[in-house]
Amino acid sequence: YFTLSKAEIEIWPETESLTFETKATIDSEGKNIDVSNKVIPGKTIVVEKTVSEEFPSSGEILKEKKAEGIIRVYNTYSTSSQALVSNTRFISAEGKLFRSLERVTIPGGKYEGGKLVPGELDVKVVADKSGPEYNITATTFSIPGFAGTAKYTKFYGKSSENMTGGLREKVPQVTQDDLYLAQKTLEERALKESDTALKEKISSDPLLVLLKEAQASEILETFSLARPKEELEKFNFQVKAKSEALVFNTKDVENFIKDFILSQIPESKKLHQESLKTNYLPETINLKTGKIILSLKAEAKIYSDINQTDLKKNLGRKSLAEAKIFLENQPHVTKTQVRFWPFWVKKVPEDADKIEIKLRID
Repeated sequence: YFTLSKAEIEIWPETESLTFETKATIDSEGKNIDVSNKVIPGKTIVVEKTVSEEFPSSGEILKEKKAEGIIRVYNTYSTSSQALVSNTRFISAEGKLFRSLERVTIPGGKYEGGKLVPGELDVKVVADKSGPEYNITATTFSIPGFAGTAKYTKFYGKSSENMTGGLREKVPQVTQDDLYLAQKTLEERALKESDTALKEKISSDPLLVLLKEAQASEILETFSLARPKEELEKFNFQVKAKSEALVFNTKDVENFIKDFILSQIPESKKLHQESLKTNYLPETINLKTGKIILSLKAEAKIYSDINQTDLKKNLGRKSLAEAKIFLENQPHVTKTQVRFWPFWVKKVPEDADKIEIKLRID
C-alpha cells in the first residue's frame, strides 16, 4: 500500500503579464551576452567572388601598309657616280611603282680588262601605294625619271627577294564601348554571385538572422589587358566583388531577453518562458563598425516561486480535504487540484519522492 501510493498535485500560481522594452547592441566584436552593457554578440560574414569572360571586339578598322624591300641599283652608264633624289621612282617589270626613301649616290663603274664593271648600291624602297598587290616577287626595275635619255637603259635595278609588308584589310578592334559593356556585364554577375554565395553561407545555419539592411556588396577590382583601339578579335575581362553581412544568432537574442527580464523582476518571481514573445526592430545599422542597435520588446508572464521541498514536507499524511485547504491557503495560489493513486489511498504519502507537484500557467 505505502509502496504503491502516490499523490499528484497541480497548482495554478498567480501570474502577471508584463511588457518589457529595452535596446541592445549587436556587436561583431562581442564574445558573450552582456546584459549590464546591453550587448549581444554578432558576426561579420564576408564572401568574395571573381568572374571573368572572353568578349568579342565590335570595332573594325581598315588597316593599310605599303610593301617595302631592297633594290640593287646598277650604273652601267659611266665611271661617274649618279645622285638619285629621295622619292626617286622605280617601276617593276609588272608595272608596280616603288620609291626610294632617301637621297642616294650610285657609284660609277670601273674598267677592268677593257670592260666596264657596273657600279652598284642597295637602295631601300617602299611601294607607292598600300596593298598586298605590291608584295611582288624578285624582279627588275627601271627608273622612269631617265626615260628619253641614254641613261634610261644604263641605270636599272634588281631585287633578289620579295617585297613584303603590303596589306589592305579590315581588322577587329576593341572599342571603349566594348570595355564598358564587358565591365558592366561582369559587375552585375559578380555582385549577384557574391550575394548568392553569402546568403547560402548564412542559410546553412538556421539560427542566424540577416536583416535586410545589414548587408552590402561592392566591386573590389576590374581588370583587362585590352585597351581601346587595340587590334584584337577577342579580349578578356575580369571583375572581383565582395558581399558582407552583419548577422546574429536568434538564440542569443532570446537568451538576452530572458536574462534582461530576470534582472528586472524580484528574485521571488519566476519567468514563464513558454509565454515569452519577443519582437525587435533595427534602429541603426553600421557595417563599418560592425554594430546594430536593436529596439527590443518582449511580453511574458511571471509568477511567484513555490518552494516545492517545504510544500511536500507539509503535505505529508494530510487527507484530501486537508491538503486542498492547506494549498488554497498558500500565498499567490489561485487554484489547486489533488489526486491520489491508487483510488483507495486516503492520505498524501509521507515520502516526498511519492508526491508530484506540477505548476500550471494559464
